[in-house]
Amino acid sequence: MTNWQTICLGELLFRSTETTHIQPDESYKEITVKLWGKGIVLRGIVSGSELNCSRRFLARKGQLILSRIDARNGAIGIVPESLDGSVVSNDFPLFALDQNRVLPGYFEWLSKTKPFVELCQRASEGTTNRVRLQEDQFLNVKIPLPPLTKQRRIVARIEGLAAKVNETRGLREQQQLEMQQLLLSVFWKISKTAPRMPMDDVAPLVRRPVEIDLEGLYPELGIRSFGNGTFHKPALSGSEVGSKRIFKIEPGDLVFSNVFAWEGAIAVARPDDAGRFGSHRFITCAPKKQHTTSQFLCFYFLTDDGLELIRAASPGGAGRNRTLGLEALANISVPIPSLEAQRRFDSLLMSVAKLKAQQTEAIAELDTLLPSVLDKAFKGEL
Repeated sequence: MTNWQTICLGELLFRSTETTHIQPDESYKEITVKLWGKGIVLRGIVSGSELNCSRRFLARKGQLILSRIDARNGAIGIVPESLDGSVVSNDFPLFALDQNRVLPGYFEWLSKTKPFVELCQRASEGTTNRVRLQEDQFLNVKIPLPPLTKQRRIVARIEGLAAKVNETRGLREQQQLEMQQLLLSVFWKISKTAPRMPMDDVAPLVRRPVEIDLEGLYPELGIRSFGNGTFHKPALSGSEVGSKRIFKIEPGDLVFSNVFAWEGAIAVARPDDAGRFGSHRFITCAPKKQHTTSQFLCFYFLTDDGLELIRAASPGGAGRNRTLGLEALANISVPIPSLEAQRRFDSLLMSVAKLKAQQTEAIAELDTLLPSVLDKAFKGEL
C-alpha cells in the first residue's frame, strides 16, 4: 500500500443541500437505496401532491447517497446518471465527492466492502428500531486512499471482473430457464391427452396424529413458496406444542401449506425430512403407487395450470386469508399418464434437479468471488 494515505471521509465528502420546490401538479423521480450494496434504483415516479411537502433534496449523478437507517446494512452507493435530478427526503443524505482526490467509481466499490459497512455500523447509534447513522461520526471515519492513477487501475480491474461474473451468471440462469422449459415440454407431451382423476382417488389426504409427550421434542417441517422445497424448523418441546394438533410427515408425502399453496408452497417430503412434523395448516397427501408419483403431481401443481387450480381452490383475500380447502383439493382432477411415462419423467426431473443444484452452487461461488476481490483490492493486494 505504498503511497496510500489515510484520509477522513470529511476531507472527501461534502454535504449537498441543493433542494427543489415541489409543485403539486408535476412528477418526480424518487430514489431508494438497496441493502448490501445492491445499488441505487428508482422507487417510483410520483406527483408533487403525493409527496405532501414543499421542498425535497435533489440528487445529482456521481453523488454519494446513503440511508440514515440502513447504512449499517450496506444501503449506500453512488447516484447513477439515470437518476440525476431525482428527489429524496432528509433520511437520504447526499454528498458531493472531491473528485480531485477520489473517483466516484472507486468510492462506490469501496462502499460495497464488508470493512466499510462495519465502519457505518460503528457510526450508527440509537435504540432498537431507531438506530441512525450519526453524520459527524461517519465523516470522522478514516479510510486508506491510493493515488488517482491507482484508483483507476483498481476500478478497471474490478469492473472487468464484475462484467465477466455477470455474463457467466446470466448464461447459467439462461441454462436453468432452458432446462425448465424442457421439463415443461416433456411434461405436457405425456399429459396433454392423459386421463384425469380426482386427487381423492389418486392421492388422498393422510393425517398421522401424534400423541404429545410434554418432555419430548418435535422438529417441524416448513415449505418455501414458489416451488422452493422444504426446510427444517427448530424442534418444539412437548410443552410448547401443548394442545395444538401436529401430524407426522413421511418422505414421499406431497405436502401443501394451506395458507400459501396459492403461491407455490407445495413440495415433496425428502428422505432427510423423516421424523418431522407439521401443524394442521399442512395438508399431506399420499399418492397411491398404482396410479401416480409424488414428484409428478408436485410438478403439475407448480405449473401455471396447476397453480390456477390451487388458487381457485383457495378462496379469500391475499395472504393468510387465502386458505386451500380440503374438499376443493380432493376434487381437483389431475393428469394421470401411464406409470412408465411418469417414472421416465421423474428420472428426467431428477437429472435436471442435479444440474440445477450444480448451477446454483456455481452461481453461489461467483457471488463470493467478487467480495473476495474487493477485499484484496482495498488492501492494496490487487
